[in-house]
Amino acid sequence: MSEPPPRGAERDLYRDTWVRYLGYANEVGEAFRSMVPAAVVWLSYGVSSSYVLADAIDKGKKAGEALASVAIPGFTINRVCAASLYVLGAATRWPLAARKWTTTALGLLVIPVIIHPIDRSVDFLLDSSLRKLYPSSEKPSSS
Repeated sequence: MSEPPPRGAERDLYRDTWVRYLGYANEVGEAFRSMVPAAVVWLSYGVSSSYVLADAIDKGKKAGEALASVAIPGFTINRVCAASLYVLGAATRWPLAARKWTTTALGLLVIPVIIHPIDRSVDFLLDSSLRKLYPSSEKPSSS
């Protein structure tokens, strides 16, 4: 989670609380993809997209900031899980259930590792492109 806001600063529900992690529900869905019906994975994207929409509306009302990214973290977890399932299938003789559980565990373990690098990369890309075209009075809080 992001560092606490400075004294006197307003606490951001979407960045400074547990609600922030709803934006990563799709990564949890991707991690469990090999074990759950596809509808569950799509539902996890619905939760993430709802978080992004709510955060964007909140930020839009406050400062007109851009959307956070759902696609990049979801794609990253999807590829990590797909690669690990493939490698485990090629390199081990583990039963399919063990490979799927290992893949799911790996996908879940990667989520906290990718959150901040991806957030910072998206902020950098937006700062280098769209935010130059549509400047705001304040920089969005990084998470």
